[in-house]
Amino acid sequence: QVQVVESGGGLVQAGGSLRLSCAASGSISSINAMGWYRQGPGQQRELIARTTSGSTTNYADSVKGRFTISRDNAKNTVYLQMNSLKPEDTAVYYCRADMFTGFRWNQYWGQGTQVTVSS
Repeated sequence: QVQVVESGGGLVQAGGSLRLSCAASGSISSINAMGWYRQGPGQQRELIARTTSGSTTNYADSVKGRFTISRDNAKNTVYLQMNSLKPEDTAVYYCRADMFTGFRWNQYWGQGTQVTVSS
């Protein structure tokens, strides 16, 4: 069974930092892109950071310069270092991994982790 599990969310004051982790496990042949999305109250889920197997990264404008995505291929894990957090960063953060499992590529989502930034 393939799983994607996030951790590291919590409550932090504005200006603070958090580090999210996302680990993929199970019968995985290959992992291509891994990314972080978030969904605030009453909002649509949006992509905020993504990294490919070739280490290409891209970020949403709203988090550029504050968030950093990194990846440990040996551990099938992706991280999101979030600095200078703002109240508008409050959301449920989801990890997505595009993985070759079975005989095809599939998208796997984690269950989400809550990040709350207080002003």
